[in-house]
Amino acid sequence: MVTKEQVEAFLFELHTKMKILEILFRDDRTKNQEALQELEIIPSYRKVVIENLRTEDYVQGPVVDELNRLGEMWVFGKDVKGREVYIKIMIVGKTCQTICISFHIAEHPLVYPFKEK
Repeated sequence: MVTKEQVEAFLFELHTKMKILEILFRDDRTKNQEALQELEIIPSYRKVVIENLRTEDYVQGPVVDELNRLGEMWVFGKDVKGREVYIKIMIVGKTCQTICISFHIAEHPLVYPFKEK
C-alpha cells in the first residue's frame, strides 16, 4: 500500500517538472479527445487541473508501465464541471518528461484511499 507521503512526493516531483518542461498529452487517444468536447474545455485547461491535483485525488499507483517500460504510472481523479475525470500520469525516466496518458471521463466510480468521507 502506498503512503500519503509517497503520493505527496510524486505530486511534488510532477508539479516541479511541469514548471520546467511542458506536459505531453496523449491527444492521439480517442477517449481523451472526446472528454474535451464532452466537458467543453480547451486543451490547456487540463494542465490547470493537473497542477491542482492533491493527495486526496490519488486513486492508484505506482503501476509499472508493462507496455512501453517507460516508468511508473499514477492514477488520480478530479471533478471537472461536475464530472469525475480519470487522469493517468507518468514521469518518464531519463528525459524527465511528464506524460498525461489518460484524461477522460471515468468509466466507473473511482476509489480515493486518502479522501475523507
